Amino acid sequence: QVQLVESGGGLVQAGGSLRLSCVASGSISTIIVMNWYRQAPGKQRELVAAITMGGETNYADSVKGRFTISRDNAKNTVYLQMNSLKPGDTGVYYCNLDIVRSDTYRLYHYWGQGTQVTVSS
Repeated sequence: QVQLVESGGGLVQAGGSLRLSCVASGSISTIIVMNWYRQAPGKQRELVAAITMGGETNYADSVKGRFTISRDNAKNTVYLQMNSLKPGDTGVYYCNLDIVRSDTYRLYHYWGQGTQVTVSS
């Protein structure tokens, strides 16, 4: 079994910053890719940022230069540093991890419970 726990969301004014965290625990062998998605009201869930085991990153055009994804492999944790926040960044943010489990050695895709980010103008 694997559990993901997110934290760090909240209410912030435009131009402010927040840092999201997602910690994975349980039967983990390797975390291949760590992703952050977000879903705004009435919109589809979209990929915001991704980071591979080797540290390669990818960002949605809308957040490039403002958001930074990072990971701590020793802690099975992924972070999303969000700076210069805009009202358009409002939504529920989800971490999504591709994990090889230590009990089955198979690849699974796990989602966090989501954390609300609200940016006021």
